[in-house]
Amino acid sequence: MLPSILTPALGLFAWTLVAFIIVFLILKKFAWKPILNMLSERETTIANNIAAAEKVRAEMASMQAENEKLLAQAREERTQLLKEAKETKDKIINEAKEQAKVEADKILVNAHAQIAQQRNAALVEVKNEIGNLAIEVAEKVLRKEFAEASAQREYAKSLAAEISLN
Repeated sequence: MLPSILTPALGLFAWTLVAFIIVFLILKKFAWKPILNMLSERETTIANNIAAAEKVRAEMASMQAENEKLLAQAREERTQLLKEAKETKDKIINEAKEQAKVEADKILVNAHAQIAQQRNAALVEVKNEIGNLAIEVAEKVLRKEFAEASAQREYAKSLAAEISLN
């Protein structure tokens, strides 16, 4: 036989069962619906929170993708602006070089023209001086040679004859 501590008496068992059924009926009538309603509300709240979290996560992913897209566009625009700035800089430098070359060519042409003009003026002046000197020398030689009037007349006749033949 089993010890009496391990086996309850039949009366105790019956009264415990009656108390349990009464508490169960009271709880069913007054507490079961509010507890089920609270559990249902909690389940709905949790489901709503999970749905909201998923929605927020999707929005965050969308925003992150949009941010990355905007960053890529900004990088592309920056690259384009830098490229345009470099092209503009190169164009300005090339234009300045061309303009400087044109100006240098103008200066060289002007310098060559001035040098040629000064050389021609110097040649004319030297020729004039040489001509003047030749005339003076010829005049002095002719004066000495044609000191007599008869020699001058003969020479003038020979020159006139020579001119008439040509």
